[in-house]
Amino acid sequence: MSENYFLTSEELPALLAWHRWLNGDDGDRGGNLGARARLRRAEAPEDILLTDAFFHFLRQMPDDFPQKVSPEQRLPVAASIVGLLAHVETNDATARFAAQLGTAKDKAKPPMSELRFQQLQKSPTVEDFYRRMLRAIRLLGKTANVVSLTNDIIHWHKEFNQPLGRYPKDRLAVRWATDYFTALPKN
Repeated sequence: MSENYFLTSEELPALLAWHRWLNGDDGDRGGNLGARARLRRAEAPEDILLTDAFFHFLRQMPDDFPQKVSPEQRLPVAASIVGLLAHVETNDATARFAAQLGTAKDKAKPPMSELRFQQLQKSPTVEDFYRRMLRAIRLLGKTANVVSLTNDIIHWHKEFNQPLGRYPKDRLAVRWATDYFTALPKN
């Protein structure tokens, strides 16, 4: 399964352009700081629905984003994506999100412990998932793979709102576990 399996060919460049805009990488740093700050203060995805940065995001994205979720889930999923990506300052596309959580940088321990990783995988509510993903991004030093993170958010919401897929290899928890435990330092 490719890294951008939930993003269409139109959504992927629009997502990355919006993230660059939010970070001020487009040359307009001052105008975006307030939008980013408002998004970061949101405590839950519902709070994001009321921000101008969210509507800027929707205007940048193709119609019906994300296309691979049910129509009634599009706004809540998009709000989760916008809120969590507001905390990612650096896009690091060298590894998938779960692998980044298990990859030790300068120390022998990975950024996220196995216990916290398992709690993240078993998030029982949308709010809990959002809070734990936020913690994961902070543990990564606000550096994450934007495309992988976005796909994982969409995937989690799809599984949360619909029955699990028939094949375990297609489930997010299995893919995350494979990425995370493969990246862990060998002791």
